[in-house]
Amino acid sequence: MSSNLAAKLRTGTQKSHTAAENVGFMKCFVKGVVDKDCFAKLLSNLYFVYGALEAGIENNRNHPVVGVMYFPELNRQAALEEDMEFYYGKQWRARIKPSPATQTYLNRLQQLVTHAPELLIGHAYTRYMGDLSGGQMLQAIAQSGLKLTGFQGTSFYNFEQIPDKKAFKDKYRQALNFVPVDDATADKIVAEANYAFQLNMQIVQELEGSLIKAIGQVMFNTLTNTRSVGSTEVATS
Repeated sequence: MSSNLAAKLRTGTQKSHTAAENVGFMKCFVKGVVDKDCFAKLLSNLYFVYGALEAGIENNRNHPVVGVMYFPELNRQAALEEDMEFYYGKQWRARIKPSPATQTYLNRLQQLVTHAPELLIGHAYTRYMGDLSGGQMLQAIAQSGLKLTGFQGTSFYNFEQIPDKKAFKDKYRQALNFVPVDDATADKIVAEANYAFQLNMQIVQELEGSLIKAIGQVMFNTLTNTRSVGSTEVATS
């Protein structure tokens, strides 16, 4: 059974991709302006998000829909734990907590785990495909901007179990097309993927106040005053 879900997700999230690229924090990041405290906070929020997402997928690995997209080699939580120790030290667990926007995201994931686990695919697609695509560029920018050596502080972007990212993304998209869903459910997964973009953007936007304090309002305005037409979909094709 082929649902053509991969193509539906790709075309159905293009506007969200472009909107995500135009968030001020990300525009600064892409231009090499990375504040260490803001970056550490972003990763700490993602630690909570991936913990919830990966537990939800793991607990539903025998679900007829979720099971088709069960790829534990994607899991990011352990890598994020390494990053948390790098930025916050051995006692990192006591030093981090989810931001308000992150808590909203966690509430949504919990709701899906309980009531509609098949929609977790929308969140997995949005996060992991981004991590395997633009995330690789962001890693290089963070390493350069923060003068990090090796994968210290950027383990999150390092997929040790996926040496060939392009081949894996092709495999992932092929698997999406064998997810046993009808058109109505496919549309719900696409809608959820768009909501995942929105939730992720809110987490990033929350950090802009701290970034402006670090770099100044004038610099922030200069870096963010042009609108990108959206390169993410082009880059991931």
